[in-house]
Amino acid sequence: MSPIHRLAPEVKIAATVAITVAVVATPREAVWAFGVHTLIVVALAATARVPAGWLAKRSLVETPFVLLALLMPFAVAGEKVDWHGLQLSVEGLYGGFNLLVKGTLGVLVALILAATTSTRDIIVGLDRLHCPPVLTQIATFMLRYLDVLADEARRMRTARLARGDDPRFLWQLRGFASGVGALFLRAFERGERVYLAMLSRGYTGSLPQAGGGASAAEWAAAATVPLVTATIAVGATILI
Repeated sequence: MSPIHRLAPEVKIAATVAITVAVVATPREAVWAFGVHTLIVVALAATARVPAGWLAKRSLVETPFVLLALLMPFAVAGEKVDWHGLQLSVEGLYGGFNLLVKGTLGVLVALILAATTSTRDIIVGLDRLHCPPVLTQIATFMLRYLDVLADEARRMRTARLARGDDPRFLWQLRGFASGVGALFLRAFERGERVYLAMLSRGYTGSLPQAGGGASAAEWAAAATVPLVTATIAVGATILI
């Protein structure tokens, strides 16, 4: 387990947000600053021992934004430059680079957080950071019952197949839609039963607070990277 794994979840969440804000605040003209940001993110991934293949595979979630960034030099109006016979917009080049590099770095930082922190710990960290209790409770129940609903959906699908249903055909879409509606009703009824059971056990609208918390040393250690990225962003803004 890496040192990043051992940090308290609220510390990692706060550091992730701070790093992302610093990257977004960096002027798009400061190419050198994004190079330094990239080296910092790579160092974080290496320290957390997150495999490069794992990051690359899950980074595909930003593919639509990558395609948009590649199209911007051709679609944005303004001053043009010639590159191997292609007329590229200067504003589009800056905009595409800005979207691509900031989006990629933000996704990578979020993936490092996901790789080093369990879902339950993320919810605990949000609770310790005084995130609205309603949101953390909804997330807690979703995490708890998501597998239950998935199992229910699998059983319903097995029952449909046993009755000769084949969801691959378009004309059987109505049966699939009916199954989704039935699953929603079952989930709603289950939620009502769970809520009544919680009330009978003394639930008053808030869950018990997570104990413990990060030490001052953990906050100080986690603040180093955000401070470096913020310094780079401020320096780049001054030099532009």
